[in-house]
Amino acid sequence: MLIVITGGTKGIGQAAAIKFAQNGYDVALCSRNSEESAAFAAKLAAEYNVKTLGMGADMSLKDDVLAFGTAVLQQWGKVDILLNNAGVFLAGPIFEEPDGHLEKMMETNVYSAYHLTRQLISALKKSGNGQIFNMCSIASFMAYPNGGSYSITKFALLGFSKVLRAELLGQNIKVTAVMPGATWSASWEGAPFPEERLMPAEEIAKILYDTSQLHPTAVVEEIIIRPLLGDL
Repeated sequence: MLIVITGGTKGIGQAAAIKFAQNGYDVALCSRNSEESAAFAAKLAAEYNVKTLGMGADMSLKDDVLAFGTAVLQQWGKVDILLNNAGVFLAGPIFEEPDGHLEKMMETNVYSAYHLTRQLISALKKSGNGQIFNMCSIASFMAYPNGGSYSITKFALLGFSKVLRAELLGQNIKVTAVMPGATWSASWEGAPFPEERLMPAEEIAKILYDTSQLHPTAVVEEIIIRPLLGDL
């Protein structure tokens, strides 16, 4: 069994890699930092006795996305789970954000998922019970101050998930849009509120794993999970 994870060395991606490796899944992951990716993949392989791949890839660049997908296909002939997790958040109101913010976030948050999913779809079909998780956000269904173009891209990723779900009906591939609220990762360090105000990334990873283990006839199409005390 293989899970492919983009943005796999921090936050939810890292937690998911650990959770699935603990349960015997091979793990192919990428991040912008090639050394960090390789080291984390090696650690997973050593600790959990699974096969791994860790490589550097800037998911805003189509060539990097396809290079990662090619490496996955060369090492494994079949993909069981694809977690499109890579993303970037650049804050700012639409009319004040610097030129290029929308393009940069669309490339990373949406185009990467589009290109990698298209590349790996045949390998997912070989699984016989494949699953695609798209890491959306509460920003996929509600706008909030200072969200700007980030929210636009997350709305688009949710739309992509819905289209995939419709197009893959009857092909034994499940599609789940995951919409978490504030979840702890290194990007929140220095924020003016306690860490316990956010959800642990490990809780999202648990949900991903449990959802992936459902009976082949059942699919959770959308998951919304938020901090108990509300959004930040």
